[in-house]
Amino acid sequence: MRVIAGKARRLQLKTIEGMNTRPTQDRTKETMFNVINNCVPGCYFLDLFSGSGGIGIEAASRGAKKCVLVENNRRAYDCIMYNLKYTKLEDVSKVMFTTVESAIKQLDNVGEHFDIVFMDPPYNHLFEKDVLNYLKESNLISNESIIIVEASNETEFDYLEDMGYKIIKEKVYKTNKHVFIQLCGE
Repeated sequence: MRVIAGKARRLQLKTIEGMNTRPTQDRTKETMFNVINNCVPGCYFLDLFSGSGGIGIEAASRGAKKCVLVENNRRAYDCIMYNLKYTKLEDVSKVMFTTVESAIKQLDNVGEHFDIVFMDPPYNHLFEKDVLNYLKESNLISNESIIIVEASNETEFDYLEDMGYKIIKEKVYKTNKHVFIQLCGE
């Protein structure tokens, strides 16, 4: 896994062994960032279920003003810290070693706001639905914020409209997909 573009371009990132994380493949990551490329420079980026930090680090490398990465696995957290130091992107990044729900509450309490939220939760457990519900109840996002969910191709998002969200784009790959979501305007 490597950084594709920006300040840390071509640097190889460390990943952890085992099945606890699924690093987003370079080609899939590149496709996703092609969709949001114009939104990343200067944005506030939130990376939930960060794993080794590849997505958040890519955003920071491409000019995100601030990137918050959330991970509750100690080995993955240590890997993120190593990768941030290696890429020299610590100055624009903050890593939270906690659960996603706890991070959302902490960030909301200090008045954070994010332009882009990325999440890659464990597949087929509907964690993304819970997170979308937390986000909707928080002040972390606005109608302009883009939420990207990486999910298995079997994951249904038929509940979004009832929650006040809309799908603005969907990119389907061999075994997974990226669903780009926004709040419905009021």
